[in-house]
Amino acid sequence: MDAVLQIAIPGFQPVSEGKVRQLFDDGENLVVVTTDRISAFDCVLPTPIPGKGIVLNQLSAFWFQKFSQIPNHLISFDPEDFPEPFRTYAGELRGRSMLVRRAKPLPIECVVRGYLAGSGWKEYQQSRTLCGIEQPAGLNQASRLPEPVFTPTTKALGGHDLPLTWEEVVDLLGSSLARRVRTLSLALYSEGARIAAEKGIIIADTKFEFGLANGDLLLIDECLTPDSSRFWPADQWRPAANPPSFDKQYVRDYLEASGWNKQPPAPTLPPDVVAQTASRYLEAHKRLTGFDLG
Repeated sequence: MDAVLQIAIPGFQPVSEGKVRQLFDDGENLVVVTTDRISAFDCVLPTPIPGKGIVLNQLSAFWFQKFSQIPNHLISFDPEDFPEPFRTYAGELRGRSMLVRRAKPLPIECVVRGYLAGSGWKEYQQSRTLCGIEQPAGLNQASRLPEPVFTPTTKALGGHDLPLTWEEVVDLLGSSLARRVRTLSLALYSEGARIAAEKGIIIADTKFEFGLANGDLLLIDECLTPDSSRFWPADQWRPAANPPSFDKQYVRDYLEASGWNKQPPAPTLPPDVVAQTASRYLEAHKRLTGFDLG
């Protein structure tokens, strides 16, 4: 499978282009294209992961349909339903694109943690807290938390997202909207974690994004993918150990060991790291949806 770094639609320039996604405006809604680019430590790597964008797009569509009781921005993930000229390029767009409602994103990332890992583990070691919320003593790396914790962050355009206190979230969103997104985030995580557990996957943590469209609160962007979540194989999870993962942690681990200073330009990835990472993304999709994209 050839890697896709971007999609060109003659006559249309992306209105926004992130580390992984391109957004095209059709005049009424948005067409979101998910490329095979991969980022780590806030840098887009020069080496893409073939098929990664299809996994992210298809998994998001899977979860948006699972969570249909919660309004989301998905209109269709079939390019034949898209307006022209996008429908003309259905071959290039199929599998890695969505037609979505336009929404104004909220200025926070809604992170939920069910296990101690990453920056959450670092904070716990320093202060025995998560997002300032005190946690029981004696937890280890990869320990399951007594209950999922809402740990929101800023949404940085460049650089690192920063933790937000609950009071800061209320200041940004207002108390009513802040409570709604916290409640929805915890409910989505809990239901997603339950479904994933039945497929042998632990969702250690994840992030959700929400937006407003004509007063409606919508779940937007991606949902419970290997880019936005930390997926662990349940049969290999052990407290006090760093489990293997079905996400880009494999790339992060390689980069950490490479001696790279985490400043641009990022190094290229060797073929074996690309292949191993691609296989992890594909395995996550297969386990969760039951469909093999490989």
